[in-house]
Amino acid sequence: MRMSQVGGSRTWREEIASFVEDSDVQYKRNSLSIASIDSKGSQFNSVSSNETQKVEPENLTDQVKGFVKAWGELLVDLYRGCRDIVHQSLVTDDSYIVQKFGRPVAKVSGKLRFLNEYLPEDRDPILAWPVIFFVFILALFALNVNSSHDNSVVKKIQIHPPSATLLLLPDGRHIAYHERGVPANKARYTIISPHAFLSSRLSGGIPGVRESLLEEFHIRLLTYDLPGFGESDPHPTRTLNSSASDMLYLADTLGVSGRFWLLGFSSANLHVWAALRYISDRVAGVAMFAPMVNPYDPSMTKEETSKIWGVCGRKRRLMFFLAKRFPSFLSYLYRGSFLSGSHSQFEKFMSVSLVEKDKAKIEGKNFQKYWHRDVEESVRQGSAKPFIEEAMLLVSDWGFSIADLQMKNKCPGNGILPWLKSIYSKAECRLTGFAGPIHIWQGLDDQVVPPSMAEYVSRILPQTVLHSLPNEGHFSYFFFCDECHREILLTLFGYPEGRSINQQLQR
Repeated sequence: MRMSQVGGSRTWREEIASFVEDSDVQYKRNSLSIASIDSKGSQFNSVSSNETQKVEPENLTDQVKGFVKAWGELLVDLYRGCRDIVHQSLVTDDSYIVQKFGRPVAKVSGKLRFLNEYLPEDRDPILAWPVIFFVFILALFALNVNSSHDNSVVKKIQIHPPSATLLLLPDGRHIAYHERGVPANKARYTIISPHAFLSSRLSGGIPGVRESLLEEFHIRLLTYDLPGFGESDPHPTRTLNSSASDMLYLADTLGVSGRFWLLGFSSANLHVWAALRYISDRVAGVAMFAPMVNPYDPSMTKEETSKIWGVCGRKRRLMFFLAKRFPSFLSYLYRGSFLSGSHSQFEKFMSVSLVEKDKAKIEGKNFQKYWHRDVEESVRQGSAKPFIEEAMLLVSDWGFSIADLQMKNKCPGNGILPWLKSIYSKAECRLTGFAGPIHIWQGLDDQVVPPSMAEYVSRILPQTVLHSLPNEGHFSYFFFCDECHREILLTLFGYPEGRSINQQLQR
């Protein structure tokens, strides 16, 4: 067989052109010559020979880099292939997975759609949230690694032997209480004080108050552990109504005749508000220090809401958000701080940045001793549930607003049934709300409770007397201050019986 038959009818020019095209060299039919081809070939041979002389063998580093790069490209291609397979086979409308889980996933994603408001406008939520979740997991892992390598000396939490006096409630639970001041038969005033978050009955109502001062004013001071705190049994379904009921039963059982005063500090005022709503007829007056209110209270104006949220730091806003939307996450945060079995810095517990006057107060020996003992008693049971319940109660729907505590006439509503009743009997109106005195002391430099919360209360409740404290923080005025404690009791009760004004001024 001839070569012309194998190669077909192609001429020698076409053969040369085909080789040149394979080497990416443009070929012009009329300008190609054998001499030019030979010259180019010689040039190519000289270049290749020079390159061969210049090429050096790759070292180990270059080989590793090339290997890793090649594997990276393979993994990227593998990911793209798997993604395409998933999209084409598993995520179609007629697939088993979509038919089985599509509706529940759509329902959950609909509830979580509000989170997309926190993303930048140019970010796709489908791509952004997996990245955020992955970074969050890495951050938690880094925090655990850092905490495990922390060699700083940390005081361990000690659980002390039981020492409280217990009272049996009608539902079978026990409530632990502590009594200070004068006995019941000598008391002119009885003060009941629930404790704040991360505290207990050992706070004493007024931290650092002298027994002699309570005896001078004939005051009986009662403090108690909230359900699940200290030595009090937990409540299976704790509410603000049940909190007021526990307080009332404690007062009646301990022989508190007539009305009593309420005293609350910071978040403890949550239970003071509950008492004013449900047992207001037994309350003589109220003393509040840096009172907290529900930051989601709908009766606030937009200006008041913006002031409150503007003062709250990012960590505090995050705590409010988690308590309202995802309270189960609080368990992990609490167990990493005050339920970890060791005392940490005070600012980490509060998730805030304290002012200098507060820092100076909490660094004192008296405060440190008091704080450590109070925290140890608060976390005695080792459960995060009561702390989560306390956080949830603050930001959830109370069933009432502070505006409902205003004194007003409540008359039968409009409708057929009230109209029929009015035919046979005269409609009677009754007073609702709280008419007693309310005193609020608020530090204007408080970074824990925004001063605008106290301003909101004074606007809503006209009988409120607001004592604004310039240059005072959250703890500096109320904790371990003998002069401040005397001033507070003088404001509430006047001068003690049996002493003249001149004698009081000389002290």
